[in-house]
Amino acid sequence: MVKIIFSGIQPSGTPTIGNYLGAIRQFVNLQEENDCYFCVVDQHAITVPQDPKELIENTRSLAALYLASGLDPKKATLFVQSEVPAHTELSWLIQTFTYMGELERMTQFKDKADGRSAVSSALFTYPTLMAADILLYNTNLVPVGDDQKQHLELTRDVAERFNNRFGETFVVPEIQLPEVGARIMSLQEPTRKMSKSDENARAFVSMLDTPKQIEKKIKSAVTDSDSEIKYDRENKPGVSNLLSIYASCKNESLEATESHFAHKRYGDLKSEVAEAVLEVIEPIQEKYKELITSSELDDILNEGAKKANDVAAATLFKVKEKMGLGR
Repeated sequence: MVKIIFSGIQPSGTPTIGNYLGAIRQFVNLQEENDCYFCVVDQHAITVPQDPKELIENTRSLAALYLASGLDPKKATLFVQSEVPAHTELSWLIQTFTYMGELERMTQFKDKADGRSAVSSALFTYPTLMAADILLYNTNLVPVGDDQKQHLELTRDVAERFNNRFGETFVVPEIQLPEVGARIMSLQEPTRKMSKSDENARAFVSMLDTPKQIEKKIKSAVTDSDSEIKYDRENKPGVSNLLSIYASCKNESLEATESHFAHKRYGDLKSEVAEAVLEVIEPIQEKYKELITSSELDDILNEGAKKANDVAAATLFKVKEKMGLGR
């Protein structure tokens, strides 16, 4: 049975190997037998201050990376969120049946706000925009890293609440997490998720880093005081993170990876992880260089926006009609 898939990534910097392994690679596999909508969510990015010129460049760059990673515009719809106005309009409507307590429980808001009062209110209501992104396309399945699981659960709750109040309208989406690589951690603080916005550039591998940069970052990754290579997130987070990266890049189980490195040293682990990452990244970078300056990229995004607008407008019309909006 064909399922409708939706997912998106913020253009708030170049995606990391964590973004690729946790999300983008899933997109490529899912497009083969499903109706897929993949989005550059630029309106999510502006919940924190962005340089306008950089945001435009990052939006285009991320779209090119999606395609270079294997997304096929003949099989999937790729578009920029801000070019489909229904996203923000539905987000406002969803806020009217989302509770303050639900939004206050979102751990990502707590992490990004970090106790400060001078944060954007959009950062607080961000999950309702994410819910709108998903619900507009009658989405059955959302492939994400596990840091977004809480937002997906809220999306399911508000969809069910709307359906109960106004009648069957929204499809209640399922969540899909990758078996390995769902949460790639920082190379310098392996108890925290790898992030492209980390102030320490050595903490993450960017999809556009040079081979030398990648090798250097992985070789400087934090490990542990003893020399045993085994998967133990609690007691050996650094080594476990490197094993996860290797297993994900090689498409093998953690058990097989652990066995492979059982009698090797940390230096061997880091060298082989760097090689595995480069095997994944270098072909993507070659395709990216061809796309980033091409008119083909704009043609694909224009066509994607047209298709997304048609589908999103139909859903929005149905929601407004159910809520009694308009004449």
